[in-house]
Amino acid sequence: MAFGGCESVSTCCVLGLGYIGLPTAAVLARSGHRVVGVDVSSKVVAIVNQGQIHILEPDLDQAVAAAVASGALMAQLTPAAADVFLIAVPTPFRGGAHGIPQPNIDYVLAAARAIATVLRPGNLVLIESTSPVGTTEKVADELRKISGFNSDQIHIAYCPERVLPGRILQELIANDRVIGGLTPAAAEAGQAFYASFCQGQLITTNSRTAELVKLTENSFRDVNIAFANELSLVCDHLEINPRELIRLANHHPRVNVLQPGCGVGGHCIAIDPWFIASAAPHCTPLIQTSRHVNDGKSRWVIEQVQARAAALEDQLGRTARIGCLGLAFKPNVDDLRESPALHITTELLVAGLDVLACEPNLHDHPIIKLDTLKRVLEDADLLVFLVAHTAFKGLDLDGRSVFDLCGVTK
Repeated sequence: MAFGGCESVSTCCVLGLGYIGLPTAAVLARSGHRVVGVDVSSKVVAIVNQGQIHILEPDLDQAVAAAVASGALMAQLTPAAADVFLIAVPTPFRGGAHGIPQPNIDYVLAAARAIATVLRPGNLVLIESTSPVGTTEKVADELRKISGFNSDQIHIAYCPERVLPGRILQELIANDRVIGGLTPAAAEAGQAFYASFCQGQLITTNSRTAELVKLTENSFRDVNIAFANELSLVCDHLEINPRELIRLANHHPRVNVLQPGCGVGGHCIAIDPWFIASAAPHCTPLIQTSRHVNDGKSRWVIEQVQARAAALEDQLGRTARIGCLGLAFKPNVDDLRESPALHITTELLVAGLDVLACEPNLHDHPIIKLDTLKRVLEDADLLVFLVAHTAFKGLDLDGRSVFDLCGVTK
């Protein structure tokens, strides 16, 4: 496959072997590319080079094992010369002014500096890390300062991932992509590269628009979840079943209210709205309010569990044991990033409650002692369902005290 008038792409260097980088590296290898995966963790590099994985994602273990066994994928600690560089490193946020967290693109810029020493004219540099508007331009500045190459010599583009954990391998191929180039030629080069493994529509634009597209998608979802979570609080106040309310309201042909939960987690939806708000704090009251509503739902859950535990203790004449079921940010994954379930469980432990925690997708946790589902069901006085894992469905809960925040018992 040719791009930008250069030779066909054969070698890709993927920086960051996490929830996006590793599946992407496996898909690229399966599509005929030679892939060098780079990660700052020597443990991750060793695991991948053994043909194994360090994250939970359906079918990823087989894809990585096959790619490594064929020689199409190898991992190392430092970048190597390549035709395409794909940056998929974390972009957390840090504390900011007026209660608005500020985006932290240090890892992205560090990745840019790392590849600058091995760049060659005609290379394609793609940023997939969720980033605030203007990040691609800052990456270009870093590359120019170190390598001496400008955007006429190197193609630089932003292409946000938009995959769902649990379906990443399928959606990397099937979903439409937006490719924002610093130049029209860079956008076309990115489009040609993604065409080598993507079946979805590949739409080109400029880098700033592409950056805001990603943030807009997740902010839209956050706003809609906030509406559902706020409705659940109204229903609690008015003694109405929120899921019954939403089921009936959704019979309207133009209404699709989402389901409430115990908050909002994951690296995208809980983070990205703040990237927009930090760039335009006076223009984003709705986006900021939605973040506060969703974070506030987790605080409400903590208060509700404490109140229910106190009521149980009055009945039992002893300390009530609370079973927290699920720590991940969504069903059937092991991803704890920004997880409201993890936050709620941690806060209950800090508050001194007797908590049994069960996360069937993890073997252990550095701080929280994990218990089996069997033990939680046997020993807990109050079962708090925080995540709708498949393992929690169809349980015999007759006569049990249950607080279901995710609809798994319905």
